[in-house]
Order: sequence, then structure tokens, then C-alpha cells
Amino acid sequence: MTGSPMALLEITRLTKHFYRATALLDVSFSVRQGEILGLIGPNGSGKTTAFNCVSGLLTPDGGSIRFRGEQIAGLRPDAIFRRGMGRTFQLLQVFPGMTALENMLVAAQERAGGTLTRILQRDPAAMRRRAEELLRFLGIEAQAGQPAGNLSYGQQKLLDFGMALMGEPSLVLLDEPMAAINPVMIETLADRIRQLNGAGVSFAIIEHNVGVVLDFCHRVVVLDHGEVIAEGQPSAIREDPQVIAAYFGG
Repeated sequence: MTGSPMALLEITRLTKHFYRATALLDVSFSVRQGEILGLIGPNGSGKTTAFNCVSGLLTPDGGSIRFRGEQIAGLRPDAIFRRGMGRTFQLLQVFPGMTALENMLVAAQERAGGTLTRILQRDPAAMRRRAEELLRFLGIEAQAGQPAGNLSYGQQKLLDFGMALMGEPSLVLLDEPMAAINPVMIETLADRIRQLNGAGVSFAIIEHNVGVVLDFCHRVVVLDHGEVIAEGQPSAIREDPQVIAAYFGG
């Protein structure tokens, strides 16, 4: 009998307070090697706060975050990125005045670490090749020389995704990657995620389009008021009374 895939990211009793408000309370879930995990829940349920704790933007008030077996809670975002975790955001993090290619190269510099490390390990030609390959993979190579601010919103979403991939991550956190883009772009993005997943990259995805998540993800975790209320296969999540109540009341 084959065992379950190992946990690439393991979150245990994660807790985060903002003054007297509790954003997360004893949240525990994992992302397994090779899976696409969906993280859903109503507005204000704590999804982005969880991602911010995992990626180092926030320091948890309690609990454990282990990535590849290493405790990473409290590390800086750049240190976590260099360990092989990419991240996109609800609000696009592109530099509008820089070209698409330059945005990709800036992201690559974060992977290189501190100034001395960048000087010693820098390989501009290799970084440029990877950036160009990713832009081609994402279907926006024609925009490589265009300022990012001139790209359509959907193209900027793809660029933001590409920047997260420049560090050759084993895990990518995607925060609402399909929000406010057209159905064709949604399918393009979904197809690229599937291809990368088939090549061994794991994903955790926050998405308000619950139908997309349930059709797309291998497993789903549901948050409500900062707590996990359900976890399981999409087919089970669709029918879970607590999930239905959290979204629709009653």
C-alpha cells in the first residue's frame, strides 16, 4: 500500500491577532508534495492573513509553520522566497514603469539573496533566458519590452505569476489569481498551473470563484471567522452543511 504524499508545507495551530481581533485561531492544514490545494472561505475568514504569515509578511502570534521540514515562522519574506516558495498577491505587485522583462529580472534578484551573494553568483544571461522562457510559457513574450503598466490586467496577472516563478519554487501561493480576468485568461492560467503541477510544482490557491476551485483543486480547506471548518475532496466540500451555511447562511 502506497503512503500519502509528504507534507511540503505544514501549518499547526496558527494563530494571529490584530489588537483585540482574532484573525486566525488554531488553524492547521498542510500542502502535500505535488498537490493543488484550494483555500476558500467568506470575506474576512482569514485566508490572506494565513498566506501573509506563511510567506513572512506577518509574524504569527502562535503556532508552527514548517516548509520542507524547517520552521519558517518569523523569517523574512526574502529568506522564505529563497527557500523555494513563490507568492502572488490580491493587489498586483508589478512595477508599472519597468518592462515586463525587467520585472522578471528584478524578481530573479530576490532569489540571489544579499548584495555579496548577488555579485558572486550573478549570471545575467541565465536569468534573462529563464525570464524569456517563462514569458513565452505564459504567452506574453510579445510584451517583454513593454512597460508593465501598458499590459492588460490579465497580462499583468500572468506577469505577476511569472515573477513568482523566477525563483524556481517548489511551492507557489496564489492569492486570487483568477479574479477580474476573462474566461479565456482564466483557462490559460489554469492550464499553465496544471502543466507546472505536472512537472512537480505544488500550489496553494485562494480564490473567491468557488466553482473554479472545486473543479480545479485536488483538495480544499475552508476557513470561516479565522478557523478551519472543513477540509477534504472537492466533492465532499460541495455538500458540506457547514460550508453551505458559511457562504449562504442558514
